[in-house]
Amino acid sequence: MQPTWLLMLSWATLVLGSASAAVIVVDSFIGGHRQPVKVMELVWPVTALYFGPAAVMAYRKWGRPQSPRWRQRYGNPPKKPRHAAVVFGLCHCLAHCTLGAIIATVIIFGLRIDTAGETLRPLYIGDFVGAVAVGVAFRYATEAHTGGRRVWAAIRSVAREDLLTVSAVELVLFIWIELVEHLVFPEALRPNNPVFWFIHQIGLIIGFFAAWPATSWLIHRGIRGETPGTPP
Repeated sequence: MQPTWLLMLSWATLVLGSASAAVIVVDSFIGGHRQPVKVMELVWPVTALYFGPAAVMAYRKWGRPQSPRWRQRYGNPPKKPRHAAVVFGLCHCLAHCTLGAIIATVIIFGLRIDTAGETLRPLYIGDFVGAVAVGVAFRYATEAHTGGRRVWAAIRSVAREDLLTVSAVELVLFIWIELVEHLVFPEALRPNNPVFWFIHQIGLIIGFFAAWPATSWLIHRGIRGETPGTPP
């Protein structure tokens, strides 16, 4: 049993992340600040699930000014800083990882899939496969110009531009979960425990910064193109 303070902290971070995501969704869909690149209307709220108010601040600075409504009122958005391309690339790839983890967790724990009583290993496999699958879906949504070759174009884009970052994030996330599960908590954590998701939030934040060098290298080498939705 986890201490009360940890349970309360976990619930607080989950509520804060969910509330931050809701703020972005409301501003986008009800406030009328729709994103020109539709996939960003999913990336921004997902980023808020683990970064909380920091994601809301980034959205207000870089996301909202991209909307046609904002441009009509205020003109061209402010120029992006040099690191914005890296931040957007990371947000995209971590959205893959976050959604992949949620989908894999629901499937694996819902179906009670395990290997010799071990649930973490299939969870890791499911997380990675889910992240790649979500990445392909995201790329598919932005590859309309490729016509009938859209699926293959999306797969190639993920393999070339996203896979290294996703792999770095997932590796760090898995190492973090292994350390926490084996060194901190004597009993296995389950998704009905808020601490399970709190640990994932921390792991995703660590993964964000750990994958920064790889993402920066891909961009500076010209391997990764500009992420859709990056401000000009």
